[in-house]
Amino acid sequence: MNKVILMGRLTRDPEVRYSQGENAMAIARYTLAVDRRFNRNGDENTADFINCVAFGRTGEFAEKYLHKGTKIAVTGRIQTGSYTNKDGVRVYTTEVVVEEHEFAESKNASSSGDGGFAPMGSRPEPAAAVDGFMNIPDGIDEELPFN
Repeated sequence: MNKVILMGRLTRDPEVRYSQGENAMAIARYTLAVDRRFNRNGDENTADFINCVAFGRTGEFAEKYLHKGTKIAVTGRIQTGSYTNKDGVRVYTTEVVVEEHEFAESKNASSSGDGGFAPMGSRPEPAAAVDGFMNIPDGIDEELPFN
């Protein structure tokens, strides 16, 4: 069985290209920084940088929603390969072919670097109350589909 489950942050925005032909398919490549659970040398934070590739709808999702610093969970499989570069040297590759990826933290918790500004036309989400239930803002009664 070849199954990989990772959780980490994107080191840069995904690089997305489309295949040629009548049915062009998205191919998204990104690197995921995954913290190591244990450190041998007692170093502070040690991470592995894992190359990932997502095809089709998964690649389109990466293009639209993922960006540098986004924390995601990935499931997929490891794929190895090799090629000869322009200098005639054999280069070996290892990457994770992404079958699924999903957000691993809320948008508010992520450090998106946007300064805390929401896109125009978006409504901020009400904060959770101490009892764990969401507070409903005043004046929203007329928008609710029930009474």
